[in-house]
Parts: sequence; structure tokens; C-alpha cells
Amino acid sequence: MTRPAPETIAFALAGLEAPAEILVDPWGVPHIRAASRRDLFFVQGFNAARDRLWQLDIWRKRGLGLLAADFGPGYLAQDRAARLFLYRGDMAAEWAAYGVSDLQDVVTAFVGGLNAYIDQLAERPGLMPPEFTGTGTKPARWSPEDVVRIRSHAIVVNALSEAARAQVLARSDLATDLVRRSIDPPHRIEIPDGFDPAALPSNILDVFQLATAPVTFSPDRLAATLADAWRWSRVSDLGEVYAAPREDGSNNWAVAASHSATGRPILASDPHRVYALPSLRYVVHLTAPGLDVIGTGEPALPGISFGHNGHAAFSLTIFPTDQEDLYVYETDPADPHQYRYGQDFEPMRVVRERIPVAGAPDQEVDLLFTRHGPVVSADPARNQAVAVRTVWSEPGSAAYLASVGAMTAASPEEYRAALWHWGAPASNHVYADRDGHIAWFVAGKAPRRPNWDGLLPVPGDGRYEWDGFLDPADLPSSVDPERGWVASANEMNLPPGYPAEEKKLGFEFHEPARAQRIAEVLGAGIQHSLEAAMALQTDDRSGPARRVVGLLSSAGGRAAALFAGWDGSLAENSAPAALFEVWWTRHLKPALLARAAPDPGLRRLLGPGDHETLLEGLEEPGRYTWLASPEERDALLATTLAEAYAACEALLGPDPSGWAWGRLHHGYFAHPLTAGRPEAGEWRDVGPLPKGGSGSTVMNTRYRPGDFRAVAGASFRTVIDVGAWDESRFVNTPGQSGDPRSPHYDDLAATWAARQYLPLLYSREAVEAAAELRIHLRPA
Repeated sequence: MTRPAPETIAFALAGLEAPAEILVDPWGVPHIRAASRRDLFFVQGFNAARDRLWQLDIWRKRGLGLLAADFGPGYLAQDRAARLFLYRGDMAAEWAAYGVSDLQDVVTAFVGGLNAYIDQLAERPGLMPPEFTGTGTKPARWSPEDVVRIRSHAIVVNALSEAARAQVLARSDLATDLVRRSIDPPHRIEIPDGFDPAALPSNILDVFQLATAPVTFSPDRLAATLADAWRWSRVSDLGEVYAAPREDGSNNWAVAASHSATGRPILASDPHRVYALPSLRYVVHLTAPGLDVIGTGEPALPGISFGHNGHAAFSLTIFPTDQEDLYVYETDPADPHQYRYGQDFEPMRVVRERIPVAGAPDQEVDLLFTRHGPVVSADPARNQAVAVRTVWSEPGSAAYLASVGAMTAASPEEYRAALWHWGAPASNHVYADRDGHIAWFVAGKAPRRPNWDGLLPVPGDGRYEWDGFLDPADLPSSVDPERGWVASANEMNLPPGYPAEEKKLGFEFHEPARAQRIAEVLGAGIQHSLEAAMALQTDDRSGPARRVVGLLSSAGGRAAALFAGWDGSLAENSAPAALFEVWWTRHLKPALLARAAPDPGLRRLLGPGDHETLLEGLEEPGRYTWLASPEERDALLATTLAEAYAACEALLGPDPSGWAWGRLHHGYFAHPLTAGRPEAGEWRDVGPLPKGGSGSTVMNTRYRPGDFRAVAGASFRTVIDVGAWDESRFVNTPGQSGDPRSPHYDDLAATWAARQYLPLLYSREAVEAAAELRIHLRPA
């Protein structure tokens, strides 16, 4: 049967130097072909706007602090906060820091293409995404500097944890703080000289959290007046901005040809971030003379960060290098804009900016900076100020931008060399190529702290200063290990013998459950296949479930009987999975936290609780003071399990044969505007979609306890057959497009929910055969 010819449309674009084309396959993946490297990135920007213009426009306005101009006074405080964290250093140094000689030209071409699409809207108003019409706003043009100056969308750590630890110490001790966050590798925390945890107010990072929060559109916020503007400055645990009265992870691995059923290396990647509509990631294929890469990145950036180039495949997960510090200052009682440094007071730098506000006059705001960074809290009554020092302020720290250099590497040595210019986020990079090499590298700016560990705030008087950054050669790596595979899942993966106390990369890694399961499967001695890689990415076996259920006595009654023969799989149709997650999340963990912190105020600081510490307490009664004996442990397990069983009866009905984890746990992709203007446009939510797994499974589907909605995990997954590229697979939920009128707005959601994958086509023949839309582009 002859396949129908693809639909064809055409554009004439000012700024394009030669004809180019975009072929869109049945799954919404654009395959871009251009005559030059410069035109390729121009068309990438044009195409990103074609599918994601509303998302891109909000990304830019949030990052630059320009939301209030469109949406009113309820966004003024967020605008001020975002402006504090813009890159304000030397732009020549910034462009040079990524190790890509033509990076400024690349980014200039990319935003030129994005602006070319915006220019088309005057001639073709039907292309305007409905969100702009519904909100009465217009997309703004970009400058190249916008791409690199915006930092606050990236993942860096650990300012929030420093503040939380200080709050716990103001009420309790370091042993109690382990219930909030375990320390690994083992390390003795010392309170910095001159720092008093009790002197730090609880709201010191409200401004920092506001700067990094997503944009929300509640009716009350949109209707806020100028008198209410500064009340919209608090951020909930779910990242929602509200009026006063964040953790991501990923998995990736590469298996050598000697351990692969295909006889070729296999690379698997599923980065985990907060679920959003549209997806944070965007899959694209870029082809020009000397360049042919396919994979995903963020739509606001040129190039790709995960994928392959026809010779090598690459991916990354977060490596939690400590890239932030909190500095606490004594300010001058006579002038709160002076802070003590050494024996004297020195002035803060005051930057006055004017923020436009819809429906109100422009508002002037003062942005304060010390020598360490932006001031996020100031309390003249206590003669105190707090600033954040972050790698965001350093040249070369725009998130993922160094991928433009790394994506063309053709050997582990070339890939490592490109990563020497990687600033943020600090990452585990996994690599595999057609020559049979596999590798793992840690990359990112790692501050050198000579006399403290970075786990608590420090006085800003000059006693605690960064001494530059570690040499990239000092960061851990592995090339072609004897075991035949490399993997990372945000766990503590420093190699044995690594000088962790000397280098102090960080001591706050993610729980090891996902990494342990990956190692269990890859280390089993079975040849790895594409099907096995996809099954492992969607594996739902819970380490905490297996460990906790293993502690139950045989006389546990009907609730314990439901776990008989259960392997810890959190499948959508599983009754034991539903019981365990209700038990663990709503009953057992809260009971353990109540024992560790009888004071409700302290208990709130410890939540949701560190899994590894809580599990160690259950497995080794007496290790911590809050669970003294096996008898006490067994009684607690029995009591809380009975409560959970009754709760499941209320939630799912009296007959356990009808219980299913997927009846509670679900994926749901909410359009940002449905909360604020549900009646005003064509946008819609996607879901609910029954889901298995949890935040502790390789298929990470972290959920909020209130309604079991999955809030973070892998929206994009790929498995790459290195060398047989057309056999590679992917999924990107809910769809490639952010335009609700597009057939690719939500067409991949059911595939994702069913743990299925689609072809990631690469060869010219395969792309031509599958194309459903051909977009011809010519110079205007």
C-alpha cells in the first residue's frame, strides 16, 4: 500500500540564508535539514517557536522578571526575585566559558529563528497560540543574551537544605536532622564558628524559592491589586505561589557490547523533572553539513543534551554537587545597606530597576548584592542580612548550554574535554559509542571550600570563602569498566577511595533504591537488550516495600496476609501496592516522624522524611533513640498497618480483590491556565492516567500524598541502540507540541502511561518514509 504524500506548507523567512526543511514524523518529532550550521540553529529556533511558543514566552518572562507587565501586580514580587539571580557578569567571559568558539553565533541564530516565527504571526494570525489570545498578551522578541542570562530555571543545590538544617538545629540536634536528610558519604558536621542557628529566621529563603518557582495563574493572583502585590511572595511545597496571611532525579546507564544482546552498546536515559504541560523536554533531529544529532533538550536552548550524533550516544542525570552557600551578615545599625566584612563595614551594591505592571504604574525596586551574591533576606531590626552565593553568578553556568560542544564528541576523550566547560547543573554523564566504548563522567563547577563543608550557613565576614573551583580532572569518572556497564540514579556513587573529605563535592545524595535496583538487574549476568532496557526504565519494584514488608511477622493478620508472595512491585493493578503505599506514606512514615519529633513544629521541618534513615531505624531498632527495640518496632508496624488497611477500605472499598494502586496513583498534566481562566481558551488538561511505581522505583513517579497524583518523574525516556540507530526508541509525554490545537499536544500520553515506546528515527530513508508533514523554508 502506497503511503500518502506528506502535507506540505511553506514559509519565507527573513534571516534564513539558504533553503531548509522540517519533516515531522507521526509522533511529532521534527527532523530539520539546513545547508549550514548557522541556518540549522536558526531553523531550530523557528521550529521551537512553532511547537512551544507559549511555553518559551513564559520561560523568558519568568526568567527576566517581566511577568507583571502581562499579568499584573500579583507577579511583581516574583519578577523582583527572578532579577536577583540573572547573570550580571562580563558577557565576553560568559560567551567564552562554554568551550564552543562560535557559541554566540549559535545562540544568535537560534533566537533569530525564534523571532522569525514571531514575525510570521502578523501575516498569519491563525498561528498565534490560543493562550496569548485568551490572556490578552503577545509574545515578545528575544535577544541572544536572554538565553544565557536566565539561570533560575536550573537545578543547583544546597541552599534550601542548609536553611532547613539550621532550622532543625535551632530546635533539636544533628541526629534528629538525619531524619530529614541523611549524610553520605559518612561525615561529621560541625557548626561553623560564629553561626547561631537560632538567630536565623524561618523565612530567609522565601525570595530564593520565589525566584525559582514556576508560573501559576490562580484567579486570585491574576486579580491582585497593587496593594496586594507583595503578599504574593510565598511558595508551597508543591511549587505554587500563594499569598502569605523543590527534588529532581534521573536514571541513565550504558551497557558495553560484551554485555549486550545486540552485540552493540546500549544507552538508556530517562531524566526526571516535575511533570508539566507541555513537557520540559523537546525531541528534535538536527542535520547540516558536518552535524547530524537527534535527541532532546529544553526548547529554549540550541542543540540537544540527551541523544546521539551517529557515532556516540550520551545522556546525563543530576549529580548533587554543592553549588550554593548561604552567607549571614551583621549589618550596620546606622545603615542596613552596610555589612561587616573583616574589621570594617562595606556597602552592598544597590541596583534600582523599574518593573512594568499591567494596570498600574511602573514600580521601582531595589536589588541588593554583597560580594557573595544577591541578598534574599534583610532584617534591619535584627541587624541581619542573608545572601546566596551560587555558581549561577559565575561565567559558564547557563543550564545545559555546554551541550552544544559535547553533542558532537566522537570519543570518550572528546566528550570529557567538552565537559570540562560544563558549569551547571552538576551532572553524571553517561556515554557509549560505535567503537564499543562506554564511560561515566561527573561534570560541573565544584566550589573549593578550604575550611567548611557547605552543609550549614556561614558568617559572611570573610572567614568562609570559596577558593575557586576544583580542577575538572579531580572529578570522578570511569571509562570502559571491567564489569561492562555504567549507571547513575542520583545516588552516592563516589568511587571507593575517592577523597570525599578533601574535595567536599557534596554529602546529600538521593536515596539509593533506584540505583540499587538498576545494579541488581544489570549485574545479574544476563545479556542486556533494548527490550530489557525499556523494561528496566519502567521497572516498578520498590526497595522500601521489600525492606519494610520483610520485617512483618507471620502473625500479622489479614493486612499482612495481603503481602504474602508479593515481590514489592508497585503495578497499577496491584492490591498489595495500594496497601503498602497508603501505609508507608500516610501512616508508617508519619508515625516514625512523630517519634523522632514529638514537637509538631519540628516535625514539619523533617517531612516528608529521609527514607534511608527511617528504614535503618526500622531494620536496626536502637540505632536511633526514636525506636528503641524490636518489640516497639513490631508494635508500631502492626498498629500503623491496621490503620492503613482501614484507610484502603475507605478509599477503595471493603473487598481487597478490587484494590489497585492505579486507582489512587495517577499521572495528570495540568495546563498552567486551567486554574485561572478555564473558560477563556482552547487549552485542556491531560489525564488522569493510572500509573504504577513511586519515587523509590526506577520508574520514578513521585506523588503528592494528599491525592496520590504523580508530580515528578520521567516525561521523556529513550533507549538507544548504538550503531543501529533506527532501532532506538523514545517517548515524550504528553506530546511534542505545546499548542492544544495540534494533534501532537497529547498523542503520546497513552503510550507513556502504558510504559510503551515509539521509534526514534534517524536515517534519511526512515525519516522520509514516515514523514507526515513537510515544511519548506526559504529566505525571504
